Amino acid sequence: MTHGTELKRRPSRTRRLLSVFDGEALSPPPVWLMRQAGRYLPEYRATRSKAGGFLDLCYNPALAAEVTLQPIRRYGFDAAILFSDILVVPDALGQKVSFVEGEGPRLSPLADGKAIAALSLEGANRTFSVIAETVQRLRQDLPAETALIGFCGAPWTVATYMIGGQGSSDQATARSMAYRDPQAFQALMDLLVAASVAYLDGQVRAGADLLQIFDSWAGSLPEDEFDRWVIAPTRDLVAEMKRRHPGVPIIGFPRGAGEHAARFVRETGVDAVGCDTAMPLGQIRATLSGRTVVQGNLDPLLLVAGGARMKERVRQIVGKLGVNPFIFNLGHGIVPQTPPAHVAELVAIVRDTKQTG
Repeated sequence: MTHGTELKRRPSRTRRLLSVFDGEALSPPPVWLMRQAGRYLPEYRATRSKAGGFLDLCYNPALAAEVTLQPIRRYGFDAAILFSDILVVPDALGQKVSFVEGEGPRLSPLADGKAIAALSLEGANRTFSVIAETVQRLRQDLPAETALIGFCGAPWTVATYMIGGQGSSDQATARSMAYRDPQAFQALMDLLVAASVAYLDGQVRAGADLLQIFDSWAGSLPEDEFDRWVIAPTRDLVAEMKRRHPGVPIIGFPRGAGEHAARFVRETGVDAVGCDTAMPLGQIRATLSGRTVVQGNLDPLLLVAGGARMKERVRQIVGKLGVNPFIFNLGHGIVPQTPPAHVAELVAIVRDTKQTG
């Protein structure tokens, strides 16, 4: 994969989705959806009820593999994404993590450098090995043509939860610490890079075909801080994964990056970029498409609505972006109120598109 230049054409691979990383513009494009395994599916809810808490489900390889496979059985997506959570990493580092039903994650907030220094990679691989077992099960059970995506949260996004203790609309607690005590914040980011490398390395060794790095809160930072806390740690993470596994593609998802997205691709070394719903198709076509693999970017709420408007938008997205290597996806994850029938409708529409140039 090249960055900032035209994609080179290479022979195609067995798994269709992986062919886009060899420079192929497939028609119709491969499709998978963020959060394609989750609460909108009745079979997921039934399996979740057997597990107990949300982390219990993540740490049960048999059940985690089952919920990963459920949307593949239903819809035949071109890729499965490992069912886990970005907060497995802080949990493995020794921070208390829990999930409150209907409210989301709760962590013991890291108030200062002393709390950060108390975290440790020692013993983290015991937690990561449980996730790797899920990947091994999936590699055995997935259809041969289905790619398997491993993932982690980007250091910046994971840090916002670790410092704030929960999700927030503006990540103010983490941003404030980064300004107030950049040395302590840098120590946390360095630890998260090392932990994320260990986490992803285990997933690849267990059978993941490609990886996605979720930076869901990248858009909350000004330009200089974006460079320091989004681009720099992601670059370090990608470089080490490329050193260990040079043939494994990496998708970066810097949600909210806007005009910084092209620089993000160029400077981090990712092989593809996930585009959020707010990014205009014209901007994607002008600055990203043809220079890297593009993934995205249907509004998840349009998937809830379905119907003619969804069909029209899907065709617009594929028409604009499908002329170059492209993966159809949402601009963020499936929301719980999504009708399963609309997902089937979406997949049928995508697969009915034919690129004419």
